[in-house]
Amino acid sequence: MVKITIDGRKIDAREGQTVLQAAKEAGIDIPTLCHHESLDPYGACRFCTVEVKSRGKTKLVTSCTLPVAEGQEIRTRSEKVKKTRKILAELMLARCPNSTVIRDLARKVGVNRSRFRRPPEDLATITDQEGCILCGMCVRICDDVMQVGAIGFEGRGVRRKVTNPFREPSDTCLVCGACSSVCPTRAIEHSRIRPQKPEVIPFEFEEGMSGRKPIYMEFAQAVPKVPVIDEDTCMHFRTGGCKVCEDNCSAEAIDHEMEEKIEEIEVGTIIVATGFKLYEAEKLSRYGYKAYPDVYTSLEFERLCHASGPTMGKIQTRAGKKPEAVAILHCIGSRDENHLEYCSRVCCMYSLKFAHLVREKTGAEVYNFYIDIRSPGKGYEEFYKRLLKEGVHFIRGKGTEVTDVWETEEEKGKLVVISEDTLLGVRRRVPVDMVILSLGLRPQDDADQVSHLFSIGCAQGGFFLEKHPKLAPVDTPSDGIYIAGACQGPKDIPDTVAQGAAAAASALSLMDKGKVVLEPVRAKIDEEKCCGCKLCVANCPYQAIDYNEEKKVSMVHPELCKGCGTCAAGCPSGAATQENFEDVQIFAEIEGALAE
Repeated sequence: MVKITIDGRKIDAREGQTVLQAAKEAGIDIPTLCHHESLDPYGACRFCTVEVKSRGKTKLVTSCTLPVAEGQEIRTRSEKVKKTRKILAELMLARCPNSTVIRDLARKVGVNRSRFRRPPEDLATITDQEGCILCGMCVRICDDVMQVGAIGFEGRGVRRKVTNPFREPSDTCLVCGACSSVCPTRAIEHSRIRPQKPEVIPFEFEEGMSGRKPIYMEFAQAVPKVPVIDEDTCMHFRTGGCKVCEDNCSAEAIDHEMEEKIEEIEVGTIIVATGFKLYEAEKLSRYGYKAYPDVYTSLEFERLCHASGPTMGKIQTRAGKKPEAVAILHCIGSRDENHLEYCSRVCCMYSLKFAHLVREKTGAEVYNFYIDIRSPGKGYEEFYKRLLKEGVHFIRGKGTEVTDVWETEEEKGKLVVISEDTLLGVRRRVPVDMVILSLGLRPQDDADQVSHLFSIGCAQGGFFLEKHPKLAPVDTPSDGIYIAGACQGPKDIPDTVAQGAAAAASALSLMDKGKVVLEPVRAKIDEEKCCGCKLCVANCPYQAIDYNEEKKVSMVHPELCKGCGTCAAGCPSGAATQENFEDVQIFAEIEGALAE
């Protein structure tokens, strides 16, 4: 540590620090307009000037470029320093008389107006780059840090300014915003560099309704709760530069050179809980999703009305208005022979929840278009009856179309939901401000690959198949592999929690045994008869058979074999048989039964 004195206060500073950094850590304010952690200091604005006494001599030095040294005595508010800062403030005011940042900084040092005047012919340049003090931070971070080089200096003296090559909009600019983020006077305008607006990176957790940065937290309850870096949008991976996050991370936890790696670990049990995906609303174009901005999917609306969502829980249209009427369309994709034939179980209840939230937060009229209300859970039917008392409208008839073609004055400027009311036997057109599509549940995209990997069968719709629907709802035919949650079929949160606890208990029970008893009936291969055709290897559903290249025969792993007999049935040479289930044993049983 290095001992220095700032304004009579003794401070311990680290070697290699500048006086400005040491003062900042000690809570001593030294004004500056050209310092940033990602840029090497070079005293462009000179506003951080301090008076330094060393070896009996005093001098004025910019604190951002002055390294700490043992025994330094530094004064940040001496008369020389104050006088210097006032002159600098007057010069900046002369260049940028309309800059709010400069005026505020000048007032702090006691300067309200500048004694210096710019020539009349130069006044036109004030509006060109109002507020720019030529500190060069934007140029340096674009060129040195981001390694893009989209802007630079042009001209000399009072006519010097920051511009892009040939003063034309540049395709070199990646609209990353680095230049404007470091500009101390907010003088950078992206539209002068490149007319395109900065591209918003859609936040996946918020269903694209808000943006995120290239380095972000995936969601609030992420485990482990650490940020991730998106390689597709990170400036370092696009240009080879930047590394601002790595430079500013005090924990030194960021390493851009780190690469993805696959680790193999030995485990005793596996719980498959891959979850579900919502059915794609784009496949049902008649409902106007993406065509009309105020048509939301159920997950989008879930985030919209959540307190931590993009609108902080405020239910509003894309234009920011409170809706007066909202339509909720049930069974979108579900119970449809052309899409998902099965009932997704949860759609009715989360649609009722949405109806309650809309009524509670906005007081809007809510219309539920349904086929049947399915509310089989504890307290569910009571909640349905509560909504009837709250004034929610229920129309028995699946919504057939959402359109903006108006037929009456009442429909003008609204979205119109077209449906048949099967109770009244009439066709209805309901004008609303917002439409919510209650989408069905389907398996994950990679469900087939996962099922092959773990030798799990698939049931209706592609969901994983349990060993027994009643006696073994979380077990699979492969010992030690369990399923939990919506990967086994559509289910709500209480059922998912219960099944997850059951799968965990089953896995712990198996691991606690220490020894596993294998089934007595399993396959075996007679090496003398095996012709090495490998049909058994391809046919085995449990991947329990491997081919021995040295012996040129197939071999069975007894701990994986379930004794299903597929190999024995397909073996052309008769080498594969089922142990304890051979022909001679079966014939002996038959003879014994007939003898009695």
